Amino acid sequence: MKLRVGVLGGTGMVGQNYIKLLVNHPWFEVNYVAASPSSAGKSYEKAVSGRWQMSTDIPENVKEIVVKTLDDIELAKEKCDFVFSALGGKLAKEYEEKYAEIGIPVISNASAHRWTSDVPMLIPEINHDHINMIPHQQKNRGWKKGFIAVKPNCSLQSYLTPLFALHEKFKIKQIILTTLQAVSGAGHPGVPSLDIYDNIVPYIGGEEEKTEEEPMKILGKFVDGKIINEKGIDISAHCNRVPVIDGHMACVSVKFENKPEREEILKIWDEFKSLPQELDLPFAPKKPIMYIDEPNRPQTRKDRDKDKGMAIVVGRLRECNVFDYRYVGLSHNTVRGAAGGGILNAELLYKKGFLN
Repeated sequence: MKLRVGVLGGTGMVGQNYIKLLVNHPWFEVNYVAASPSSAGKSYEKAVSGRWQMSTDIPENVKEIVVKTLDDIELAKEKCDFVFSALGGKLAKEYEEKYAEIGIPVISNASAHRWTSDVPMLIPEINHDHINMIPHQQKNRGWKKGFIAVKPNCSLQSYLTPLFALHEKFKIKQIILTTLQAVSGAGHPGVPSLDIYDNIVPYIGGEEEKTEEEPMKILGKFVDGKIINEKGIDISAHCNRVPVIDGHMACVSVKFENKPEREEILKIWDEFKSLPQELDLPFAPKKPIMYIDEPNRPQTRKDRDKDKGMAIVVGRLRECNVFDYRYVGLSHNTVRGAAGGGILNAELLYKKGFLN
């Protein structure tokens, strides 16, 4: 029997992506949707009428689900084994804690708890061991079954896993990167058309701070019930909004403590696998890092959908005139960087016994 899934904020862009991607999932099935009072009481189909943004039709098994308010927590407890949170801002901080307190595990896309010390911020190929923080979180808060686990900002996905694969052996010291981020990262309706057509916007509020700071927690070590943040890496980021629908790209220059050979880097990337691949999780890419050896790749339109949209596609690895090496990375921001990444987190937590 599949686990019963709720989606908080299920009528928004990220929530719609969850509902689209969970169709025919072997372990999970959407059973509950909560959203704003303006959507509550309507069937899901009517609640998103005129604003369904996905490229596929609304799944048949979700159309007639009656949308509830976020305050219908007791009903959620009856109907859900866990929930995905696609909430934003203050709503996420308030309601994720309420759901966890009542005994519902929360797998979140929101930034509200990324820096909460006892909440793991997961990229499963990098820091899957951070899920061991969850029993400590539950003990700290007096929660029995409920907990909160989050995913990081979508901009990190395009560059961090390739760096992590190299860090243990060669020790990264400094990174300068420029992100070229798709408009879908701003949600819907997102960036006004007159601001993005024929234009690049060299500012995304809060994005550079997240891009520079969140890797420190993700790359940190879980020791004696605490996550000890990485402190030995300096990151400088420039984040830009570009007229692309989906796909976040990063141009990265990196300096190592011990400079590797180019062939060593390519070999490590090609062979890199982690726990999601060992467990054969449904949303795990077979090759987490895919290198394309063509001088003009990766490209967003051609490469963002590689392996269910969950692979990190890299290219243009070459020596850097200032640091040691430079490369280009690409990830699908609304799949790997949003709902797909949340689903992969849930799959890891399920296989490790946290959702049983």
